[in-house]
Amino acid sequence: MPGVRAAKQRSDVVVEIGGLPIRLRSSDSDFIHLIEERYVGYTSTSSEPHFDFEIELAPPGTESRDEDLRVTWNSGRWLMERGDFRAEWNPSTARGRIEQTLNPYSLDSVLRIVHTLLLAKKGGFLVHASSAVRNGRAFLFAGVSGAGKTTMARLAPPDAALLTDEISYVTRQDGGYLAVGTPFFGELAKAGENLHAPIACLYLLAKGPENKIEPIDGSEAVGALLGNILFFARDPKFVKLVFDAALDFVSHVPVRRLTFVPDARVWELIV
Repeated sequence: MPGVRAAKQRSDVVVEIGGLPIRLRSSDSDFIHLIEERYVGYTSTSSEPHFDFEIELAPPGTESRDEDLRVTWNSGRWLMERGDFRAEWNPSTARGRIEQTLNPYSLDSVLRIVHTLLLAKKGGFLVHASSAVRNGRAFLFAGVSGAGKTTMARLAPPDAALLTDEISYVTRQDGGYLAVGTPFFGELAKAGENLHAPIACLYLLAKGPENKIEPIDGSEAVGALLGNILFFARDPKFVKLVFDAALDFVSHVPVRRLTFVPDARVWELIV
């Protein structure tokens, strides 16, 4: 990453997602303000964050290189690299460093990677799914791009609280699973509500000529879930953790295929 921008008065902000506060520090107070705007509803006043990341910014106008994402474990630290950022994180010292372009969405990617690693050790994961809470229960709608995740979010009734239209945060607690609101969004360009609820069902989306729900058996459910889980590291230990989490999830949470016509009536089936 090229040389960093001229220093200004040091500033910081704590971003808390899934109950994990992470302090982000930068010598550029304007960038800290951008972070506060990007993560509105998810900034915290916690004085004891779980981790600290120091952010250094490339000069204005620096273009991102065309490089694929790499996440590797090396000498007791995680290294995360892509064309628009390079980050390292040492879990044992709870400290990390990020070099990135000015775009705050580069930070989005780093935080997603960090949370996938943290969740894996606790039996949770991030998954390509929209999710919403209704009557105290959370419903997840998973699928590849174009399957209807954002459509289900748009069609949600007024009494449903949207957690995300793109990436759902799943955590294990007390023998069950919770869906947690995130600031990670898709087409709606709107952060989810910062709340959580037990997961009642995971629906695998498919568009069709009618609304119908079909049960999915264990092996098919596990395979479909794994195909939608976000995980970037290739470390064998963490790959196994994610596989085990998917197995456990489908043994506790119903998984069904939801074929639907994109209109609000589909939500009459969501129970």
